[in-house]
Amino acid sequence: MFDVLSNTSQSAANDEALFAQIATDLQINGYSINYGALPNDLTASLLLHLKHMDSAKFEQAGIGRDQAFTRDDSVRRDEICWITGESDAGRNWLDWMQAMRIFLNRRLFLGLFSFESHFAHYAKGDFYKRHVDAFKGDDNRVLSVAVYLNQDWLPDAGGELVIYNDDNDQQGIKVAPTYGTIALFLSEEFPHEVTVTQTDRYSIAGWFRVNTSTAARVDPPR
Repeated sequence: MFDVLSNTSQSAANDEALFAQIATDLQINGYSINYGALPNDLTASLLLHLKHMDSAKFEQAGIGRDQAFTRDDSVRRDEICWITGESDAGRNWLDWMQAMRIFLNRRLFLGLFSFESHFAHYAKGDFYKRHVDAFKGDDNRVLSVAVYLNQDWLPDAGGELVIYNDDNDQQGIKVAPTYGTIALFLSEEFPHEVTVTQTDRYSIAGWFRVNTSTAARVDPPR
């Protein structure tokens, strides 16, 4: 019993330390990159769940939302499956991100209201060209999150997330999609892309959103 309580306490302390580092990075840089920082048990359970998922649950990804939604494989070639919390791994992931949301709101006063995310599979040759997750003034998506589930990723396998400081930046910051790595950045501020992958690449993409509901429209949708 003591060991269980001790392990739980240590895990909570580790989470708190990571959340604090993310908050500091966001405050200073607007982005945070932490290699191998996702809790080991959470990373392992997400990867195991992903490996056993029915491939039919994945669908070709698109761009835009609602009436503006379209699919264009010249811009984006990956397949996704939304995480609803129906599985143990999905619930644990969403609970962990809920804890992060509460921490970041307390530390940075971001007003984060909800979180949405999906698994993403990039097959060999897939990519996602340079884009932003939210346009200026369309502030429903505030903070973007990427987590990587690829074991033994090789440097020449491609598939990097490239985060650009602004529209004029041509070099960017490259993030290798290595196991347990978590990257976050302000959705409006940083254009980014996924370079062509040379092998199967697995990740989670997610967004913290604010509540922009009106009398005529619920956003984010429930």
